[in-house]
Amino acid sequence: MSPIFAIITGPEIAIVVVIAVLLFGADRIPKLARSMGEAKKEFEAAQRSQASPPQPGPDAGSTPTPPAPPPPSPQP
Repeated sequence: MSPIFAIITGPEIAIVVVIAVLLFGADRIPKLARSMGEAKKEFEAAQRSQASPPQPGPDAGSTPTPPAPPPPSPQP
């Protein structure tokens, strides 16, 4: 176990929780936790989208379609 976690025990965690409740209120703690979780999910999704190479579309590699012929000119 690393030294930082060896000094954090049950009473210290309880003190931090009590201070958080006093600062933010019991009603706002779940909202803060929910918004932090959503932010984490968005951050991880952005990391995944940047890490993966762009996928080719369904028509990638196919031959391009020729341009449409011009419309017929009007007869005088």
